[in-house]
Amino acid sequence: MFLGEVVGTAVLVLIGDGVVAGVLLNKSKAQNSGWVVITWAWAIAVVMGVLTSIAVTDGIGHINPAVTIGFAAADLGVEWSDVPMLIGGQFLGAFIGAILVWLAYLVHWGETEDPGLKLAVFSTGPAIRNTAANLITEIIGTFMLVFGVAAIFENEAAAALGAFFVGLLVLGIGMALGGPTGYAINPARDLGPRIIHAILPIPGKGNSDWEYSWIPVAGPVVGGVIGALAAKAIFDL
Repeated sequence: MFLGEVVGTAVLVLIGDGVVAGVLLNKSKAQNSGWVVITWAWAIAVVMGVLTSIAVTDGIGHINPAVTIGFAAADLGVEWSDVPMLIGGQFLGAFIGAILVWLAYLVHWGETEDPGLKLAVFSTGPAIRNTAANLITEIIGTFMLVFGVAAIFENEAAAALGAFFVGLLVLGIGMALGGPTGYAINPARDLGPRIIHAILPIPGKGNSDWEYSWIPVAGPVVGGVIGALAAKAIFDL
């Protein structure tokens, strides 16, 4: 399971942060292609992240600590004893994916003056900075993610194409709820690359916005637990 989470989360972040780099960094051929491109590519990132994770022997395809913790809290097939190992794999994968994005766009960092755009490649930030509102947005978005994932895999017909439907779910969340905070909905996807942003020698990168960094961690964990508990109660899992 550990290696599956490493591989799957690395793929998730490589494609997901990669599209943001393509849209935001100067002299990229995809520059200014917009929010729809980002949300679609993140949906594809989720599909491929889940599929590559499961393809590894014993892979579980969570690629998200909020899913892992939520499912453990609701006793939905995850043992608490496995949670540290799974989350460790998710963060290691996020580190690897972020480093690969940095390498893929190596010559574009120096061509981009705005440090905020460079940070946005790696991690999320609010459109309007308001602690309570930003936290609520991340809770709601991740609630929908985990609640929806549970619904998909409870339906036998949908479960056969589970990764595809989870990707569509993430696409919908991004388009409907992503505007306020950039829809982190995944602590490893946000904090892992943020740490890499702080470490890497990116020219003119500015700070890593640690003041905000706890929100895309705490919000998704709370939303994931509520979503999993609600799914267990409503779907009688």
